[in-house]
Amino acid sequence: MLNNIGLPGLLLIAVVVLVLFGRGKISSLMGEVGKGITAFKKGVSDGSKELEDEQAEAAKDVTPETEKDKV
Repeated sequence: MLNNIGLPGLLLIAVVVLVLFGRGKISSLMGEVGKGITAFKKGVSDGSKELEDEQAEAAKDVTPETEKDKV
């Protein structure tokens, strides 16, 4: 569907959006999008770090069974 737009079509869309919303509104919108992307990346990074920490802690807690424990 979007394969047939091409460069002239994208330029036309950009001009229409600029006329409708104005430069200031688009600038503030892009700033908010950037903040959202940054927050998302930070959340993903924190989540993966938390999972790694939990796995490392779980690996430390595992102790091998001895002959005494089996009986």
